[in-house]
Amino acid sequence: PFDEINDHVKKIEAGADGMTFYPYLAGAPYPLTRSDFRGAFTGLDLAHGKYHMARAVMEGVAYQIAWILETFRLAGYKMKEIKILGGASKSDVWTQIIADITGVPLLVPQVADIACVGAAVLAVTGTVLIRPLALLLGADGEMLGHCVTYGRIILISLPFFALQNIFQSFLVTAERPSLGLKITIAAGVTNMVLDLLFVGVLDLGVAGAAAATVISETVGGCVPLVYFLRPNSSLLRLERPRIAWRILGHACANGSSELMTNVSMSVVNMLYNIQLMRFAGENGVAAYGTIMYVNFFFVAAFIGYSIGMAPVVGFNHGARNHMELRNVFRKSLRLILIAGAAMTVLGLLLSGVLAKIFVGYDGELLELTRRGFRIYCSAFLIMGLNIFGSAFFTALGSGLISALISFLRTLVFQVMAVLLLPLLLGIDGIWLAILMAEILALAVTGSFLIGKRKKYNY
Repeated sequence: PFDEINDHVKKIEAGADGMTFYPYLAGAPYPLTRSDFRGAFTGLDLAHGKYHMARAVMEGVAYQIAWILETFRLAGYKMKEIKILGGASKSDVWTQIIADITGVPLLVPQVADIACVGAAVLAVTGTVLIRPLALLLGADGEMLGHCVTYGRIILISLPFFALQNIFQSFLVTAERPSLGLKITIAAGVTNMVLDLLFVGVLDLGVAGAAAATVISETVGGCVPLVYFLRPNSSLLRLERPRIAWRILGHACANGSSELMTNVSMSVVNMLYNIQLMRFAGENGVAAYGTIMYVNFFFVAAFIGYSIGMAPVVGFNHGARNHMELRNVFRKSLRLILIAGAAMTVLGLLLSGVLAKIFVGYDGELLELTRRGFRIYCSAFLIMGLNIFGSAFFTALGSGLISALISFLRTLVFQVMAVLLLPLLLGIDGIWLAILMAEILALAVTGSFLIGKRKKYNY
């Protein structure tokens, strides 16, 4: 137990009576960055016991942190404080050792997970407001009934959906990203299987589809919750929380760009639905929903690459490895351009097949969806560049530029396009709105990439 280890380690003098630990159990991290290095104890003799080893481990990790901080100091960065998470944060002795060796104050967050409570409040609020919102967006008759039924059922699992998203970050921090992927896949498969059972076999209709989603999101939220509540081999474990308002405020401020992105997407989706109801009725909304489902599979490649690329960019920028940063930047641009062209061609070739999978039961709706997707997929040519550009500036530490690109791309330009183009081109203008928004966003992204290349040396 940590408490017992802490009590004994306190009694041992600094230096662990001559024992040293090299914390390279999975290779040496920055600034050595040697995957072939391995951990070791040195100076071990018969006078040492297991608590000397514990002290040596704590000091070894602390010296590694101090070495990393020293490279940042030499690069001109000033460290005012360190925020520490994971197992070490639960040990007063270990945190004090780190503070003493690094000479930098440590902050140990004790944050209550009020995100789940907030999600529950939103779920209740949404349940009350779902009907007037559906009316506002133009739903009536049978569609209104379906909207209210689906919305009120699916809001039940909103707290679990919030947990699923929150725990993805925790799983990465705990060095268990593969578990996060498995949980996401398990939740998705659960949804698909239950959709088939509830809708296809039991004929439960919209309510069955909503219930399938609720169960899948509950799986996605509960599995990682149970994992972190129980003893595990990762770096993190949940404990009784205490509210730290200052840290919560920082977390909210840091996530403001993501908040704006999601709010923007919701507003834009509502505008699309309003315009589609005006120009094509319920079939237009159904076609748009299908296109968005298919679109996600294509765009996920851009998002996944951008997320995976960000740590590499951030590392090389922080290490001032400008040559490698330029190499990553240029190769990324070429890869995204090739992928965008391939996705556009693939979308054009498969538009009919993909539309038929979802809406093959209605000939008129099938043709509307096929044509809409053929126009929509032209945006894949440049969409990846904007997604990459936003993630690239986030990795460089320029959150303002990243947020500006995201805000203009997902809200301002799309709102302008979806309101104006249909006046000139009818329903085709709605499908072209995304392309117009991406073209305008590319102008912004390109200007920043060109204008900041000397500052960031890429």
